[in-house]
Amino acid sequence: MIEINLNPGSAKKSRSRGAGVNFAGVAAGAVARVKDPYLLAAAASAIAAVLIVGLMYWHQNARATNLDAQLQAAQQDSIRFTAIIVQKRKAEAQRDSVVQQVDLIKSFDNKRYVWPHLMDEISRALPPYTWLMSVTQTNSSTAAQQDQPPPNVSKKKGAAPKGPPPVDTASIPVVKLHIVGQTVDIQALTRFMKLLEASPFIENVTLVRSSIVVADGKDVTEFQLDAAYQAPDPSMIKTVPVSLSVR
Repeated sequence: MIEINLNPGSAKKSRSRGAGVNFAGVAAGAVARVKDPYLLAAAASAIAAVLIVGLMYWHQNARATNLDAQLQAAQQDSIRFTAIIVQKRKAEAQRDSVVQQVDLIKSFDNKRYVWPHLMDEISRALPPYTWLMSVTQTNSSTAAQQDQPPPNVSKKKGAAPKGPPPVDTASIPVVKLHIVGQTVDIQALTRFMKLLEASPFIENVTLVRSSIVVADGKDVTEFQLDAAYQAPDPSMIKTVPVSLSVR
C-alpha cells in the first residue's frame, strides 16, 4: 500500500523538535564513564598548571611594571644628581683656587713686613746715648725650606682648629742681621742686647765684637751684634682693618 504525504513540512518540524541535544546528560554520562584515577589526576594537574602559569604571568607582569617605574625614577634622579655633582665640583674648584690665592697672599704678607718689624723693634730697643752705624742682612736666603709642611695642620677637612692659627713655616723668611753701633755707656749696650732678645721678632742676639774708638774727639764703645728674625706668636700680632672713604 502506497501512502502519500500531502503535507511534508509537518514531518520535518516534528523531527527537529525531537532531535534536541542534552549537554548535561552527555557530561554526566562522560564523567560516569571516566573511572581511571590517573586520567583524573592528569586533568587536575593540567588545570593546576594553567592556573599557576597564569598567576606567575600576572605576578611577573606586575613586577615588570613596578621595575619599569623604579627605573624611570632612578634615571630622573641620576640626571638631577649629575647636575648637582657638576655644580659641587665646580664650587670645590673655585674654593680651592681661592684658598691657593689666599695662601699666596699670606706668604707675601709674611715676607713683606719683616724689615718694618725688625727696624721698629731695633728702634724701640735702642737706649739713650746709643746710635747705629749700619744694619745689614748677612744671609742670602730669604725663604725658609719649602719641603717642610706647616706644623699643627689638621688633616681632617672641616675640622675647626683650636687656639691661634698655625704658623706657616714654609713662608717664614730667614733673615740674619749684623748690627754695628756706638755708645758712650757700656751698660747701654747690655740693655740694648736684652731688649732685642726680649722682642718677639728677634732671636739669637750675640755680641761679636766691642772696642773703644774715637768719635768727634771722644772715646766711645763701638759694638757689633748678630741677630736673626723669628716668627712671632700669632697672639702677639694685632691686625687692624683698613677702610678708605670714597668721595
